[in-house]
Amino acid sequence: MELNEQELIRRQKLEELQQHNINPYPAELWPITHTSKEMLDGFATNPDAYREVSFAGRVMSIRDMGKAAFAVLQDGIGRIQIYVKRDDVCPGEDKSAYDFLFKKMLDMGDIIGVKGYVFVTKMGETSIHVQSFMLLSKALRPLPVVKKDADGNVHETPILQPLYGGAAARPFKTHHNTLDMTLFLRIANELYLKRLIVGGFEGVYEFAKDFRNEGMSCFHNPEFTQVELYVAYKDYEWMMDLVEEMVERVAIDTNGTTDIQVGEHTISFKRPWKRFTMYEAIAHYTGIDITDMDEAALAKTAKELGIRVDNTMGRGKLIDEIFGEHCEGKLIQPTFITDYPVEMSPLAKKHRSKPGLVERFEAICNGKEICNAFSELNDPIDQRMRFEEQNELGKRGDEEAMQLDEDFLRALEFGMPPTAGLGMGIDRLSMIMTNSASIQDVLFFPQMRPEKKVEDVEA
Repeated sequence: MELNEQELIRRQKLEELQQHNINPYPAELWPITHTSKEMLDGFATNPDAYREVSFAGRVMSIRDMGKAAFAVLQDGIGRIQIYVKRDDVCPGEDKSAYDFLFKKMLDMGDIIGVKGYVFVTKMGETSIHVQSFMLLSKALRPLPVVKKDADGNVHETPILQPLYGGAAARPFKTHHNTLDMTLFLRIANELYLKRLIVGGFEGVYEFAKDFRNEGMSCFHNPEFTQVELYVAYKDYEWMMDLVEEMVERVAIDTNGTTDIQVGEHTISFKRPWKRFTMYEAIAHYTGIDITDMDEAALAKTAKELGIRVDNTMGRGKLIDEIFGEHCEGKLIQPTFITDYPVEMSPLAKKHRSKPGLVERFEAICNGKEICNAFSELNDPIDQRMRFEEQNELGKRGDEEAMQLDEDFLRALEFGMPPTAGLGMGIDRLSMIMTNSASIQDVLFFPQMRPEKKVEDVEA
């Protein structure tokens, strides 16, 4: 990959940050108390409401004044000026946080979080006086020139895509005659919705039809509906709380109670739900601790557990098969499975305190996954390495391995804030809430085998 001078400088800064043990893509949740518009509109009439604020945004300009600086931050609504004084953010003798991080390492396009209070400068501009700050995402590319839709329209993400991504699944493939190019029906919306987060939207969602060219069962239809949502400055712990609250509310609104009869089981959606880590769940239901097993040991263990193993299966696929065969079906009450091995989750951020794991959860209910969520990976260097590992699995014959998406990687290099993401299957959730045994019962036009002709039956 050929880099220009600015991109090389930014990557050098990235390496320097890491050498100083500063994570340029931290996982910590950053609280947002006010938007830029709320502060600009409300301070003059109610200044007491803005004595303590927490804000985050993209750096759009910096004016260095030696021991102080002004900068402009942009959130999803607008822009606000911040004032950073070295002695305020570094009250002791050590001024390195300001001199190194803010003054030397910061570039336009970087995303930072600030805490402080709102005031009006001598020039009459409402601003945030910063008392502490944190780098949330290092931009590896200068910001592009933005070209806006003349009509100001917001469009749905494309269904026909030149590269499919956002999930481990086999796509439907087609050909566009005029463009003479291969296209795929989307298997997920993820990589496009995260581009919108990069572009400045702080919360996006889409109810969408997705398509996966896989086996059919009472839980699987090749065309299905899911909602995907992404929220900036949040993490997977926040998203777990949201899922609990949301599904509990759905149960009450559809059935008048949190206790739902599903087949022979009464399922309670009352919060809080049980939580297992992936390794804890496998140890609980198989009696085997796979935590430190390499690929060879996992393959041996999987065979001993009656799972068919082949050479296309990497470490992540083996763990997924063990969990699917021996754990998932036993989780009847809603349960969060958390902290997956990194090999299973190419799009999730590495765990902030558990090496080798990522910040991911799935909600399992009635023996099947109903949603999947991450603290989203926003480190473009790490993401490229994960995609390259997926490419190697694809070469081994794994048809569900993800493709390397250069356009998505380029978007990440402009800087994506810490983000929580979720995908929830609407059809499976509908099955549970309506006590339906098959996904075909909640779809108007489910995919079916064609009817046999009378002559075929008689023959």
